[in-house]
Amino acid sequence: MKNSILTTLLFSFLISTLAGKAQEKDLPRIAIAGIATESSTFSPALTAREAFRIRKGPEALDAYPFMVPDSMVRGRATWLPALVAATSPGGAVTREAYESLVQETLDSLKKNGPYDGLYFDIHGAMSVVGLDDPEGDLIARIREVVGTETLISTSMDLHGNVSWRLAKNTDLITCFRMAPHEDRYETKKRAIVNLLDRLESGQGKPAYKAWVPVPILLPGEKTSTRVEPAKSLYAKIPEVTKQSGIIDAAIWIGYAWADEPRNHAVVMVTGDDRIQVGEAAENLASSFWKVRSEFGFVAPVDSLTGSLNKALASKKRPFFISDSGDNPTAGGAGDVTWTLKKILERPEFKSKKGPSLIYASIPGPELFKLAKSAGLGQKVSGYVGAQIDARFAPPIKLDGTVEGIGEKAVVIRVGSVRVIVAHDRNRNTHFSDLGLDPLKTDIIVVKMGYLVPDLYNMRKDWIMALTPGGVDQDLHSLDYRRIQRPMFPFDKHQFEPDLKAKWIPASDEFVPSTYPR
Repeated sequence: MKNSILTTLLFSFLISTLAGKAQEKDLPRIAIAGIATESSTFSPALTAREAFRIRKGPEALDAYPFMVPDSMVRGRATWLPALVAATSPGGAVTREAYESLVQETLDSLKKNGPYDGLYFDIHGAMSVVGLDDPEGDLIARIREVVGTETLISTSMDLHGNVSWRLAKNTDLITCFRMAPHEDRYETKKRAIVNLLDRLESGQGKPAYKAWVPVPILLPGEKTSTRVEPAKSLYAKIPEVTKQSGIIDAAIWIGYAWADEPRNHAVVMVTGDDRIQVGEAAENLASSFWKVRSEFGFVAPVDSLTGSLNKALASKKRPFFISDSGDNPTAGGAGDVTWTLKKILERPEFKSKKGPSLIYASIPGPELFKLAKSAGLGQKVSGYVGAQIDARFAPPIKLDGTVEGIGEKAVVIRVGSVRVIVAHDRNRNTHFSDLGLDPLKTDIIVVKMGYLVPDLYNMRKDWIMALTPGGVDQDLHSLDYRRIQRPMFPFDKHQFEPDLKAKWIPASDEFVPSTYPR
């Protein structure tokens, strides 16, 4: 009897194990790869390899909150991440950094293939010294390793750029639908689920990819989905994707602070019904073009002097001012001292009894170290800023008192101004970590364009100061030489662009060398 029971249990165990292995074998094998950043070519800054956070192998899955081990998405495939690298926006990536990251990616992909699918996780606005369209270059080189049969799904920032080459070599593609990007992970998950669905159903590559370049180049601060017309424009997308013959639809604003031919808006729709895909792409592109003149700044704007005057006169607290021209979240160097210099010169802030103002922030590694060593309440003196971008003002010497010490930043009080001095430009310090209470502060100046959600919800009033820097909001003042023309808003004369759908060949379809690259 005991032998019979043991035999039965052993047989059940073997059947269960074999079934599990069979199920695992049937799961699609999916790679993950991508290099993501946003690069201003109008900034003197350069981005080296050390600036990237690099995740390899299973560690890369930690970048996606929806991919925890017991998640439904995680269990639908065997995941084989190669390399996922990302860094904060900044200047152009050095060629050495780019090539080293690409080579590591390709080496890893070669080791773990073959693949049924690949998730291509990029921003889409990376610039590399001496190389046009790095994302298009990267995906083309990945294709040489994984082959043309592998299904590739791409997710992007809506401020990215979609070149013909990128569109050709990807199969499924989508981008954020919100600016600020509160749907960041929702979008990444959508790209992965679209990939899984097409693999599991056996449908594979979409039959049609419609691509419509739209000759518009505008900054993100004029195209926020918080306000019209972008709010209604992007609201059209969910209805489009409900059509049975459409997989996904996306609108890219494009990235305004890089001077490359690919930098302009794009609409792209993928699916299996040619008529639905084509009409959807053309309708979205036409809708975009029709409202081109309605785009305006997401907040009131003024000169720095005008912005400070309005903040001082206002009774609403805290009053936020965006130091928009050196916004490091869009590609500015983050160390331009012009605005801080002007603030410290104002007589209103010379005394400790003046209006309270927080300036967030300026890098000053030496003063940061000195303040941490000196301690709270101590007097310190040192230079900050303008180590990368000194075109508009030199480094500033701060003579003040240490009022806050954090792991990555300190607070130096000069008169009634509390300057957050960071150890580098990539700071993520919260006000509370430094003992600051923004809700009890009169004016808060941030190196930012449109406010991120937590600051937006905190503000009682807000204005964008039009200040100089690598992401200057006055696009007409920038020295564009290579963008395609005519382009709105640079060319004021009336012109009617070709907004017909361009049919992008499938990634496994041979195209002659006369096609765009």
